[in-house]
Amino acid sequence: MNHSPLHIARTLLAGTILTSCLMAGCGTNSNNSDELNPEQLRLFAINHLDSTSLPATLSLDSIEGFEQLSDLSAQAWMLVDDSTGMIISQKNAYEHRTIASLTKMMTGLLSLEKGNPTDTIQITEDVFIAKDSRVRLDEAYELHHLIYEMMLTSDNDAAYALANHIGGDTLHFCELMNQKAAYLGMDSTHFANPNGMPNLNNYSSPNDLVRLARYAMRDSTFAAIVGTTDYKVPFIDGRHMACRNTNALLHTYEGCIGIKTGFTRQAGNCLMSAASRNGHTLYLALLGSRSMSSRFKESAILLDYGFNVMQAYDSKTSH
Repeated sequence: MNHSPLHIARTLLAGTILTSCLMAGCGTNSNNSDELNPEQLRLFAINHLDSTSLPATLSLDSIEGFEQLSDLSAQAWMLVDDSTGMIISQKNAYEHRTIASLTKMMTGLLSLEKGNPTDTIQITEDVFIAKDSRVRLDEAYELHHLIYEMMLTSDNDAAYALANHIGGDTLHFCELMNQKAAYLGMDSTHFANPNGMPNLNNYSSPNDLVRLARYAMRDSTFAAIVGTTDYKVPFIDGRHMACRNTNALLHTYEGCIGIKTGFTRQAGNCLMSAASRNGHTLYLALLGSRSMSSRFKESAILLDYGFNVMQAYDSKTSH
């Protein structure tokens, strides 16, 4: 666990925001959680992480799938059960690491929170880099559809266009990203661009990415976008561009509901996953896997193990 003064301070700050709202802005009664705004409710839901209950309850190394974890090539991960906040498995979960296009989770979230879905966004010269992008100069999209293009195909120029539209310029948008990260208690995170292109000042940790994902997936529109396998992105002029989600687990893993792939040579192959089975939703941030295919295979191994753990936990606690 991360017990640094900064981590403790930000965790306390997140709790203080909610406590202050309950006691002041949202009333003084003890049953006022329904008076929190949606953003505060989501923060409250993700704020609890527990790394002690499962080891005290179960012998994790006896659960089917445990023996495969030591063979994974991923350099860092964190696997969490959403409803309980229990950490099922972790490796280097609080280390600063470059995160490639997992950055776009924050870009998509802020675009939804601060943008108008029907705003028109044109691809202008200042955002047209043509690096791992499919949008083209002078094309125009509605904001909502451009988020689909960014999140499903990991379009880098779409990310820049959204950032410029929401923030006025990329620099200010990055300030908004970092403000949101601080609000969520992501103390091992700093954003330096909206798309995750190589930059040593753009980094996070598995723990922080799990926090971000759990928060973002509580936005129903965000969850619908990242859970979409195929989508026809309409242009303003009436044409369409077909896109297929780069997250192979949506096509191959039972119960997968999202959420984002990432790759640079610096970051390695990354995947933020969410899957639901048997009343449990698991979140997995996996960083630095060896290859594009291994990030999916290793994520599936971890998720399978996680569901086995929660099944054993349910069985044990129901008696």
